[in-house]
Amino acid sequence: MWLADNWKDYEVIDCSKGEKLERWGDYILVRPDPQVIWDTPRKEKGWHKMNAHYHRSKKGGGEWEFFDLPQQWSIHYRSLTFQLKPFSFKHTGLFPEQAANWDWFSELIKKAGRPVKVLNLFAYTGGATIAAAAAGASVTHVDASKGMVTWAKENAASSGLADAPIRWIVDDCVKFVEREIRRGNHYDAIIMDPPSYGRGPKGEIWKIEESIHPLVKLCAQLLVDRPLFFLINSYTTGLQPAVLSYLIGTELKRFPGKVTADEIGLPVSSNGLTLPCGASGRFEGI
Repeated sequence: MWLADNWKDYEVIDCSKGEKLERWGDYILVRPDPQVIWDTPRKEKGWHKMNAHYHRSKKGGGEWEFFDLPQQWSIHYRSLTFQLKPFSFKHTGLFPEQAANWDWFSELIKKAGRPVKVLNLFAYTGGATIAAAAAGASVTHVDASKGMVTWAKENAASSGLADAPIRWIVDDCVKFVEREIRRGNHYDAIIMDPPSYGRGPKGEIWKIEESIHPLVKLCAQLLVDRPLFFLINSYTTGLQPAVLSYLIGTELKRFPGKVTADEIGLPVSSNGLTLPCGASGRFEGI
């Protein structure tokens, strides 16, 4: 498993009975997590003195219960700064486990010895975008949500990257890739963090099991002759690491490099466990 274990401002303190106890900077949150099916004693004091608690509804969805939490605050990872705020579907605007991938591709970018153009699809609030830009890449950030792109710009500015070479695009990712192919544009690296299910700005429906393979096939046409890396993240249970490995290996087999895939996770500070947080498939050029 690839661990995001270099955080100072974030930690999973404990997890039990379908929930995780987290520290985000100075604030303690309790949020549901479907991976936490074990029932262990809740001895950590944060379980009883939290700043906010997201309660899942039996009817689907859920809602926040706030005790003492600002509407927005920030945390840091290395040189990066992220703006956080609780919003629907239990999220805060950041997936901390992705730091395992940020560290990996940041080193590749720094050691590339050439200008690196990165395409970040389903780019959300820009964690991977600003990590790649901080490492020296020029980045095209694409997300169907205007609000998420605005949030990503805030994160870039907070990290001192307001003037970095980042193109901010609000668009359906598949349609953007198709247009880039027609334009003859190419990229040294591609990152994608697709949702299990989603809708584009004009109502386009995305189902990952049906849509991911055709998209990877399209993206392969955008890569330069010697790509630096290709990264797919998945939070969908059915897409195990081996599936991601086969998917990337099949569509990128003409490029020189190696394919690896694994779970990604976060260490649990109170008991030494590791919380699984999805899977990633990586291609690394040679």
